Parts: sequence; structure tokens; C-alpha cells
Amino acid sequence: MAIATTSLIYLSSVVLFGACIENVVLRDKYGDAVRKNLVVGTLAWPSPWVIVIGSFFSTCGAGLQSLTGAPRLLQAIAKDNIIPFLRVFGNGKVNGEPTWALLLTAIIAELGILIASLDMVAPILSMFFLMCYLFVNLACAVQTLLRTPNWRPRFKYYHWALSFLGMSMCLALMFISSWYYALVAMVIAGMIYKYIEYQGAEKEWGDGIRGLSLSAARYALLRLEEGPPHTKNWRPQLLVMLKLDEDLHVKHPRLLTFASQLKAGKGLTIVGTIVQGNFLENYGEAQAAEQTIKNMMAIEKVKGFCQIVVSTKVRDGIAHLIQSCGLGGMKHNTVVMGWPYGWRQSEDPRAWKTFIDTVRVTTAGHLALLVPKNVSFYPSNHERFTEGNIDVWWIVHDGGMLMLLPFLLRQHKVWKKCKMRIFTVAQMDDNSIQMKKDLATFLYHLRIEAEVEVVEMHGSDISAYTYERTLMMEQRSQMLRQMRLSKTEREREAQLIKDRNSLIHPVNVYVDEEEELHIYPEKIQMTWTKEKCESERSRSGANTPNSFRELISIKPDQSNVRRMHTAVKLNEVIVNRSHDSRLVLLNMPGPPKNQDGDENYMEFLEVLTEGLERVLLVRGGGSEVITIYS
Repeated sequence: MAIATTSLIYLSSVVLFGACIENVVLRDKYGDAVRKNLVVGTLAWPSPWVIVIGSFFSTCGAGLQSLTGAPRLLQAIAKDNIIPFLRVFGNGKVNGEPTWALLLTAIIAELGILIASLDMVAPILSMFFLMCYLFVNLACAVQTLLRTPNWRPRFKYYHWALSFLGMSMCLALMFISSWYYALVAMVIAGMIYKYIEYQGAEKEWGDGIRGLSLSAARYALLRLEEGPPHTKNWRPQLLVMLKLDEDLHVKHPRLLTFASQLKAGKGLTIVGTIVQGNFLENYGEAQAAEQTIKNMMAIEKVKGFCQIVVSTKVRDGIAHLIQSCGLGGMKHNTVVMGWPYGWRQSEDPRAWKTFIDTVRVTTAGHLALLVPKNVSFYPSNHERFTEGNIDVWWIVHDGGMLMLLPFLLRQHKVWKKCKMRIFTVAQMDDNSIQMKKDLATFLYHLRIEAEVEVVEMHGSDISAYTYERTLMMEQRSQMLRQMRLSKTEREREAQLIKDRNSLIHPVNVYVDEEEELHIYPEKIQMTWTKEKCESERSRSGANTPNSFRELISIKPDQSNVRRMHTAVKLNEVIVNRSHDSRLVLLNMPGPPKNQDGDENYMEFLEVLTEGLERVLLVRGGGSEVITIYS
């Protein structure tokens, strides 16, 4: 009722003034037409002094109201620490009187008086009032459009269009009054907003910008679900697999460095790790691991998300992480993981078996895979390569992944000055000249600057070195199997003292306790007699010499010899051409279908990358990732 009454009075005043006074007189700014008197005073009864006295008291009342209300508002803003440099004005007397805020308000009011020109002060005051009303209307309209649950206006006939209309009118009046004052006021408001956003406020009441961001993100995710991305829009969306030590420290932080250099803040980056154990018992550990990774991401300037999975088996946890990461169409298409260092010296095969299982999972999910080898030698974000080459050995067509990665790396300041060289391997019966021309034409259409070289591999006989490496590989596999067998026999002897459930197994980040108990289930017995124990010992002692004789007389498998021969010859060529390169990119062959050859597969990869400082093994996801169309 009060709003309706005051609105009626103000509107009727406009109509009555227009009806009683001529247009020319209303436009007379200095009152020359009415002898320098107030226009309202000529209509006043019984004397023009009624208007003068009323205006004086009204001005005094409004001034006192502002002088008492503004300092308290300033004190409240300062106490909330919304604008940090105003913190001093939050102090006052013991009874809460805003002394410092009152002093600042008085100074501002005195400056307005010293200007001594109402025409200059009025636009400034009008801009800030209109700006205040503009943002109030904008906030109401945004909250209504976002359908925020806590936005519940009491006015039943409210509509967001009313707020939008009020905002538009305030903006229009600002520019009608004074366009340059309007621009200055908007710049000041923008600077204050960015300052608050940068410094951060201790108290957070929520803002409409976050609601707009959520709505925009939801809309974008729904749009991404409409279909797969086109090849020209493809970029690696990374899932970086990190490994933590017992103290929850990142073992290879350079993986994050490499990810930041490859992404340069663009696209999606998810950093994940596996915490072994039960979720109910290890929830706190998972939270600590998440905070550790977030801190490391901030140090390495990786913009992305963190995902922790708690699983009793590390291999299952990795599979779950690869399957479930992302949301809708915003999912990873590339997995980055470290190389299992020291796998040869480890008696436990689970470290490298987990690596190979991850390779199989990424292949099954049609995801690309990047494995930086010797990642500790990779450059930090503070280093700069002033010269050097990034060499790409294009052995198998992988959808253009090997072509795209060096281009993305060279967008970063660390790799910017490195040149790109592409090597492809030809057999003796191939037309090397034509292959080089075709590859150069392909790169020209891709608009990638690179030097092209075709390397001919001569068909030579299998060397004694290759035969010896294969023999050592198979002897090592046989020896490890025997070592694991003797370990099982030692566990049998322990059964004379403890039962099976009290066995203490060595703790390893990539060891699954459930599998530890079932490595050789057919060879573990719960109850032993003295005769059984003696017969078992004598049997194992009799078999030991035969086992070593078999180990010495073993002959390597011919298929392994051929694979080793290919790996050795290719490694010789790569080391000869790329030994001084800053980075070497290689096609990563797929793991064998038969899991009995997993250890040989690891040995082949070691031989293929031997003698190279920085190697990036790349396995494509089975789809084209680069195109000649822009």
C-alpha cells in the first residue's frame, strides 16, 4: 500500500507539473522566465518560502539519514572483509559506533560541498544510485531464471521481466544522464568485482555467477551428448594416473609437468590415483591423497580435476577409474601413466602385470595411451630448450596421434624452439623416394612443419647378441618362476607354526592381498605331518639340480628370437639417428593376447627404448585424431 501511494504521488506530480507549466518554462534551467525564482515556488500557497523552508528541512533530514546510515553500512562491509583494504573502517568505539567510517563519510560529503556545483555532483550521485538499482534488478532476474530453490519472493505477481525492465531502464538513464560518467561508473564497478574475486572474501553468501556457470555447464554437457566430436575438434583429454608412496607423496611429479606442457590449460585433465584398501576404513587416507594431488597440481600449474578411487585390488581400481571418470560427453580419451621402473629387479610380477593390464584396459576402451619413459629427465616448466629436435618414429599408422602430439608440445614455451623430425621405416623392396614424397605431401596438407626422413632397414641375419638377449630373457623368466616356487615352499614350512590366515605377506603398492593367498592354491596344504615335511624337503632338494640343469640347457623360442631381432635392429637405427634428440616418440606395440608372454613383452619394450634419454611411447585409440580440414 505504501509503495502504491508513493508511486501515485510521484507520477501525479509529473502530470500536474506538465499540465500547469508551459514547456518553455520547464526547460528554463536557471529560472530566467520566472525572475530567478523556483518554478514550484510560483505555484506554492500562500508564499514561495513554503517550498524553500520545506526543501531545507528535507535536505537536512536526508543528509542526517545518510550520515548515520552510510557509516554503519560501510562498517558492516568492512567487518565482513568483502573488500580487504576497507578493513580499518570496521573498527569503532566500544559501544559499536563506527568512528572511522563516520569520518570517511564526512570527508566524502565535504568534498561534494567543496565542489560547489550541483550540476557536477548530481550525475556522480545518480550513477551510483542507478548502478545499485541496476544490480538489484539483475540479481532478481538471474535468480528467477535459474530457478534457485532459495529464491522465494513474497510478491505474488512478480515476474523476471519486471526486473529485466527495471535493469534496462537504469542502464538507459545512466547513459542519457551522462555517457562518460556511466562508463566510468561501470569500469569502477568492474574493478571492484575483480578485486573482490581475486582477494577472496571470508564470508560467502553465494552469487548468481556460479548459478549461471552451472546452467551453462549443464547445457554444454547436454550438447556434447548429441554426437561424438569431429576429428578437427579432437584434442587429448587426459586421465593422468599417478602413483603415491606410503607417505602419500607423488612418486613422479614430472608426469603432471608433462601433462601441463601438453595441454597448456586447454581441454580436460583428470588426475587420478588408487588407494588400496576398504573405502569405509580408508576414507581419511583418500581425502589426504586428494589434497596432496591438488597441491601438486597447483605447483605444476595443471588446471583440472582430481579423482581418487579406493579399491581392495589396484588393478580393479585402475579399471574402474578408467571406466568411470568424466561426465557425459566430457570424458577422457587419453590415459597417461608412468613406466614401471625396476620391474626386472623385482621378484613380484604384479607391478609390471598391472602396467600391462592397464594397457589392455585402455585398448578395450578405445582410448589412446601415453607412457613417458625416463620421466624424471623430462624438463620442468621453468626450463627452455633453445635448440634441438623432437623426433617421431612413425612405424604404424595410429590415426595421426604421433603427428599431433609434437605440434601440441611445441605450443608450450619449453618446447617452442624445438624442430620436428619424422622418421618412417622402409624395407629394401619399398620405394623410399616415393614414400618420402607422399609423407611430405601429407604433412603439407596437415600444415605441420617437419623434416621427413625415410630409414631403410636392411634384412640381416640374426646376430649372436640378439640370440643372447633372447636367451637371457627366457632364462630370467624361468628363474623367477623357480624363485616364486621356492617362496611357496617356504610358506609351506611356515604352516607348521601358523595357520594360513595368520600369514604376513609383503606390502606392495601394486600387490593384491587376495591374490597373494591364491598364487599356487593347489600347492598349499593346511595340515602337515613329519613324514610329509621330510618327503617334501627331499623332493624339493632332489629337483633343484635338475632345475638348474634345465635352466642352463634352455633354448630360446624362435618367435621370440625374431621379435627380439626386430627390436634390436630398430633400436640401433633409432639410437643412431635420435641419440641427441630432446624427445623421441615411438609407436607402442600392443600386448600379447596370451598372458604367458607378458614378461617377454616388457623385455621387448626395454630393448626398443634402450639408450634413449627421453622416450614417449604412444598407442592410438583406433580413431583418426588429425585432419587436413581446418
